[in-house]
Amino acid sequence: MAEILVVEDKESLRTMLRATLEGRGFSVEEAADAYEARRHLQAVRFLVVLTDLRLPAGSGFDVLKAALDADGQTPVIVMTAFGTVEEAVRAMKEGAADFLTKPVDTDHLLLLLERAIDRRRLVEDYVLLKEDYQRRFGLPKVLGDDPALKETLRAIQLAAQSDATVLLLGESGTGKELMSRALHQLSARAKGPFVAINCAAIPEALLENELFGHEKGAFTGANARKVGKAEMAHKGTLFLDEIGDLPLALQAKILRLVQEKQFERVGGVQTLKVDLRVVAATNRDLREAVARKEFREDLFFRLSVFPVEIPPLRRRRGDIPVLANVFLERYAKELGRRSLTLSEAARRALGEHSWPGNVRELQNCLERAAILSDGAEIRPEHLRLTDGPPRGPQLGDVLDLSGRLAEVGRRASARAEEEAIRLALAASAGDREAAAARLGISVSTLARRLKGGEGPEAG
Repeated sequence: MAEILVVEDKESLRTMLRATLEGRGFSVEEAADAYEARRHLQAVRFLVVLTDLRLPAGSGFDVLKAALDADGQTPVIVMTAFGTVEEAVRAMKEGAADFLTKPVDTDHLLLLLERAIDRRRLVEDYVLLKEDYQRRFGLPKVLGDDPALKETLRAIQLAAQSDATVLLLGESGTGKELMSRALHQLSARAKGPFVAINCAAIPEALLENELFGHEKGAFTGANARKVGKAEMAHKGTLFLDEIGDLPLALQAKILRLVQEKQFERVGGVQTLKVDLRVVAATNRDLREAVARKEFREDLFFRLSVFPVEIPPLRRRRGDIPVLANVFLERYAKELGRRSLTLSEAARRALGEHSWPGNVRELQNCLERAAILSDGAEIRPEHLRLTDGPPRGPQLGDVLDLSGRLAEVGRRASARAEEEAIRLALAASAGDREAAAARLGISVSTLARRLKGGEGPEAG
């Protein structure tokens, strides 16, 4: 991916500018006229555009417009001959980042470039940070001393030493995004961007656009080129959360991104190449999804080069007091309290709870308790956990509630029929005719259900 586009009709000046920029480590693409520049801008995303205002086949204003249409955040520096500074002022009003008078002072040019690049990166960092804060993800660092967690952290440290694709496996609320950020910070890509996208939270029709961006005119309302998350993750890490919910139609494109680091924008024909590391996460059993033809086998194997399992909170109960203290310290500050502490009874209640929602559930529980408490001490009634003796089996204990709603419904229906047939046969002492009458179906229908494995034989 070229970083600087130099648009200048004089070959000697283009050669000098290329040598200067490449000497500072930039990659450079050249254009000798406005038409060629517009063609480059339609195909490639540039870090900065440097253009003369007087050009064949158009003008620098055409280049400026094409650059901003392609990506509104692209800094454009215009060059103008001495005595035509009013044209440079007009270019600034139309969106140019800066201007440079000829003959070009290379030190001044490098200073303007550095300033333009810093400004662009600040804008991109702001966008990413804004998304991070909107997610309001949990802890600033991974906390806990449980052996199960330490084993996971050792795996993360090992994975960070290579550029292999990593698949994080764990229940909802275990901190998969937090682990992916830790992996990014420990890796050689730590200075690059960390870009996250939740594949389950974005409608299928919009997900491809979010991932890969679109070209101007790709669809109604696409008034300018949009850069996607994959492109924003160049030189860094792309985190694909809830990858198990990725639509089949997009899985082939993700496979190509993982394997070849290539993609096309929506409505585009130009193949773009990015340098990024993919980290994926799921709370689903992808092997089962592959068996049900809901997930591509080749993508599963490409993603699971380095699988890492994150333990649920119920398997690391020793960490519950540590996490609870950190959360309460935070909420005390937010609520303007001097401190918030757990009563002994509240501490026992936290230790005995099963935490199906894991760390996220613990965090939400303590935030609610902090609001409900009328003093510095958190008591069991503030936690709003289930009181009394242990509950009987819950729906999630007997049914697989993972996956899409339609799948859950099919599995639940089949499981309910199995249980109804079993109970009817048991109540009828194995008499199929009596069982069928109880169920309101014919004996032949009952026989088919039993033969098809949809109901158990009485035994």
